Amino acid sequence: MIKTTVTSDQSVSTSSTAFPKRTVRSFVRRIGRMTSAQRNAFELHWADYGLDSGNDPLCFEQIFDREAPVWFEIGFGNGDTLIKIASAKPEINFIGIDVHRPGAGRLLHNIAERDLTNVRVICDDAIDVLQQRVTANTLARVLLFFPDPWPKTKHQKRRIVSPEFATLIAEKLNSNGKLHMATDWKAYAEYMRVTLDLSATFKNEASDGTGFVSKPSYRPETHFERRGTKLGHGVWDLVYSKE
Repeated sequence: MIKTTVTSDQSVSTSSTAFPKRTVRSFVRRIGRMTSAQRNAFELHWADYGLDSGNDPLCFEQIFDREAPVWFEIGFGNGDTLIKIASAKPEINFIGIDVHRPGAGRLLHNIAERDLTNVRVICDDAIDVLQQRVTANTLARVLLFFPDPWPKTKHQKRRIVSPEFATLIAEKLNSNGKLHMATDWKAYAEYMRVTLDLSATFKNEASDGTGFVSKPSYRPETHFERRGTKLGHGVWDLVYSKE
């Protein structure tokens, strides 16, 4: 359980036992070569659109200079999906987080090219940021699209979706906030469904008894989705509302 204390001056302290001693992480930090365009994007646009690592709480009203619902995407990859959603929903504030710097550089370039004021980028571990920097009850939606399924049995402990993950997300979502997940691995889709269905905090929004929903109109087809389709994989979307 995450315990959050807000003082009268709006400072916040957080402590968590949801992921004790995180020696196993859901990602491998890839050291990919950055293109000159990606490096330039960091140099030119990080000050405007990037959020530095640290322990200070994220005050979304100050970051975006307005009050609006906040959608938080975990693992934006190359950032193309986030760009499309944010472009179509200017009334929403978006935080995208990923550890892969070349992808972040591409995202920064595209944000600046489109002059989007409703997107900010973090290069860090999403779980650490959620635990340490996101105040309880402040997110309207969390997006988790095509996370690494870690299909081998010996690696499944690395999957980001877990009972602890469900508890953490529930703590950060506001009333009626939603968690939207998508995967092209059926076994992982079933694992997600079972894990979230066991949470007393979430309600599955599927209405046909399968536990899965049709792809929401705001989610564009992703690179990973196209790749999975070519490999003969299906795609499963799951949407849960915080009760």
